[in-house]
Amino acid sequence: MEFDFQWLLIGLPVAFALGWMASRLDLRQLKRQRDDSPRAYFKGLNLLLNEQQDQAIDAFIEAVQSDPDTTELHFALGNLFRRRGEFERAVRVHQHLLDRADLKAIERDRAQLALAQDFMKAGLFDRAEAAWRALRGSSYEGEAQLALLSLYERSRDWMQAADIARRLEQQGQATFAARVAHYECELAEQADAQGDDDSASAALQRAAVAAPDAARPGVLAGARLRRRGDHAAALDAWERLRKQHATAFLLVAPDYAASALACNQAPRAQAMLTAALAELPAIELLLALAQVDGSAPQQRLPRLLEHLKAHPTLSAAQLLFSVPPQDWTDEARSALRDTVARAARPLQRYRCAACGFEAQHYFWQCPGCLSWDSYPPQRIDAL
Repeated sequence: MEFDFQWLLIGLPVAFALGWMASRLDLRQLKRQRDDSPRAYFKGLNLLLNEQQDQAIDAFIEAVQSDPDTTELHFALGNLFRRRGEFERAVRVHQHLLDRADLKAIERDRAQLALAQDFMKAGLFDRAEAAWRALRGSSYEGEAQLALLSLYERSRDWMQAADIARRLEQQGQATFAARVAHYECELAEQADAQGDDDSASAALQRAAVAAPDAARPGVLAGARLRRRGDHAAALDAWERLRKQHATAFLLVAPDYAASALACNQAPRAQAMLTAALAELPAIELLLALAQVDGSAPQQRLPRLLEHLKAHPTLSAAQLLFSVPPQDWTDEARSALRDTVARAARPLQRYRCAACGFEAQHYFWQCPGCLSWDSYPPQRIDAL
């Protein structure tokens, strides 16, 4: 049978026409899908900007259903769920991204980061820890390490926190010496509570090595010596602390005075506290000095009055009441009146009944909410 080339001449144009029509149909369908996805995406974005989160979520869900391969829509949807407190739905969205085999490595790390944030917001700290650890070696490792540090601080896992802080410092993230010292001090206090003296001493030594200028190791060292009855050594430790941190010494001033009395070192403590008071006038030092000098309240009046004139605070005025009122001088009464008046002045204010805006001057129109006649004429002076 001979082949008729006439049919070939007829069939080629027909096949070409059919192929062209099929391609046009596919292109139209693809174009329609692409048009529908951005339209839903921009609709959701517009609703989100207008703070209509419920409608925005519906729009994003519609966009994800029409184009399930779009990772950005998944991230946007998951972040919206997290912001609304719907953590379970956020976890499902980000877990779905991680389960995709075709996801690029950078997008996978991003999804892992979002999943860790979901668990943190939801309070699932054990699962958050595993999620953060999964980011080791990724471009988000620094952020993950900082998040783990915060997580261990929140859970009071000081050993793990110290390890993370040292690792971050070795990586050049920042200096964490002060934090490491606090972690070691927390470990020392835990060991003391359990009666493990050796571990507590070792932790305090590590704290001093990590941050030689930190105040807390010196505070704890003196407190541990005082609890053991070695009051003279406690005085030495706290005097070294005062030379380094004069303000931190205020935390232990009453204990310092008590230890000085316990080891018959009252004159030594009196001299040191007098010098400290001259450098840093503080109520704590005044009380500690009164504790060690053993003077009668009447004899302390000149010192209290001098402090009250230089520092007219309510705490200083309260100390004046330790002296019997019949022993007060006219100068003391005047200083007390001036101090109370100065302390009461900021409390004497007017409060708007409409918005609660407070001011020391009376306004016919509230500066906060612009309401008229909203200020009651009577001042309030409650704390």
